[in-house]
Amino acid sequence: MQLCTVYKSSKKAETFLYVEKADDFSRVPEPLMAIMGPPTLVMTMDLDKRQKLGQADLTRVKNEIQENGFYLQIPPPQENLLETHKANMGYQEPEKN
Repeated sequence: MQLCTVYKSSKKAETFLYVEKADDFSRVPEPLMAIMGPPTLVMTMDLDKRQKLGQADLTRVKNEIQENGFYLQIPPPQENLLETHKANMGYQEPEKN
């Protein structure tokens, strides 16, 4: 059984910290804790009973918790819709002299 506790960041949207034990942040680097702000408890779960996680790779989460004592889940970068549209339309920036 591999339990972990998940906390969400109070400063960074859609950022979650998975740790081995509830309220044990001893293996989490202090600069990371400062960036996250006070963590808010989300849940405790048994990773061995899960087949997948919502937005994180289960195997990676397990490995990083075992090796580092924590796993940090950050949101994927937001797509720049204007740049995507330009690329789809074949737009090229004019050359600068």
